[in-house]
Amino acid sequence: MLYLAGYELDRERGELRGPGGEAIKLRSKSFDMLWLFATRAGRVLGKQELIETIWPNVHISENGLFQCIREIRSALGDERHELLRLLPGRGYVLDAEVTGRLERMAAERESAASPFTIAVKPMTADDAHWTETATKIGERLADGLARIERVRVITLAQDAGTVADFVVSGELHKSAAAWEAHARMTSTATGEVRWSGSVAVSTEAGDAALQRSRLVAGLGHPLALRINALQNCGARMQGGGEDELPAAYAKVVIEQATAIINQTTRERFRVAQEMLEKALADHPDDVDLLAALAGHLLRGTQTAWYDPADADSVHERARVLLERAMQAKPHYIPVLEAYCRLLTMAGQLPETLIACGRMLSFDPWHGIALFHLGIAQTRQGRFEEALATFTQADTFDTPAFARWTWLLGVGMVYTLMERYAEALPWLERSLAVTLGTGRTHFALAVGYQQLGRDEEARVAFATGLELRPGSNAGNVQLPRKHGSPVFLAASDRYVQMLSQLGLPAE
Repeated sequence: MLYLAGYELDRERGELRGPGGEAIKLRSKSFDMLWLFATRAGRVLGKQELIETIWPNVHISENGLFQCIREIRSALGDERHELLRLLPGRGYVLDAEVTGRLERMAAERESAASPFTIAVKPMTADDAHWTETATKIGERLADGLARIERVRVITLAQDAGTVADFVVSGELHKSAAAWEAHARMTSTATGEVRWSGSVAVSTEAGDAALQRSRLVAGLGHPLALRINALQNCGARMQGGGEDELPAAYAKVVIEQATAIINQTTRERFRVAQEMLEKALADHPDDVDLLAALAGHLLRGTQTAWYDPADADSVHERARVLLERAMQAKPHYIPVLEAYCRLLTMAGQLPETLIACGRMLSFDPWHGIALFHLGIAQTRQGRFEEALATFTQADTFDTPAFARWTWLLGVGMVYTLMERYAEALPWLERSLAVTLGTGRTHFALAVGYQQLGRDEEARVAFATGLELRPGSNAGNVQLPRKHGSPVFLAASDRYVQMLSQLGLPAE
């Protein structure tokens, strides 16, 4: 379900409903076009793109396009062409705010509490030579925090006193091998340090701009998570209450489970699931555990750790767990993260874009949100945009345990674009982080084969089959459901190359 300008777009029923809930008649192609505009709100869509998307592999004149545009405008009461605007020489753009089911649920449960006000003090340096660099890092951290919903940022050279709820301060150090940044968030009411963190970035990690970006993200990402937890968990995050033990217990279990699956194997994955299952049985209403187990189950179906016959029931169980978590805390980042994964796997690509955007509105540095966003863009055939999204995640490099995913994302997109020499370094970096997925080996096998490195291709392919037994032409690639013609054609080429290496048809 999408909502725009007081109207509801119900994709399942193929129905547009007015502000009073009344159904508004639209032909199927007109509905499809309105859905396309709604999922690309604010983006200009050219005539040719609209025709190729709505009528793939069918020759149609522009008159058919114009009829749909007129019908959409009439249905939305857009006589003045203010919602669906024509930009001469470029195309059409839907100029309206579009929200999804999660956003509507969140709005209905929006807390009446005032937004947090955070004062960000200028970052200091232990050497006068690095003062300018420290200042830039502090400014970029403040800019990122200011993009978080329900957070108001002020920058002061002096203590904010009672003006702000919290004060963020930090220092920058430089050694011969690395930059180190430390920061903390202090309550102005009590003087208590509510969060502290540090990050180290090698002086050999890319250029100066990349190093600064990773320093900012290395502080900003955990700080954003802490702010989000404070906003959503309230007294539970204060400590000393009756919820303190369950909160600490859930945190430890989730951290242990995440550590176990970081170097993924089927056995480690099973142990992590057993830990989460037991913890949830002990604390059935813990939202962190609900979201963590839902995400774990979904991850298992993605990596083919479950029997294919059980995949649907596992996916359904994850959905039920996540629905419970969403009802309790729709603004909570762990819930949003699992929700993005659910939508990605279900092939609900436009909804994925919206949900991941929502997640980034609470943590602008969250690499997992960017990863799911990039996957959705890939399956929509928007390869250049997906490359930019995955590369942005690599620029932030947070959270570190998910690093292999966006490295694989870049490598996979380059492979689908038949740019194999560019794909290999990213795939090899991903493999150096996590060995157990098999998907990376398959992509490497294709790249090696196309570059004439046949023996390496055979070894990589054999390793992929060993890690992912049961792989075949139907399950080796990203899900095809709702994929664009561009993506499907590229996927077919990819599978054909793996078939030449010995991939079974079924």
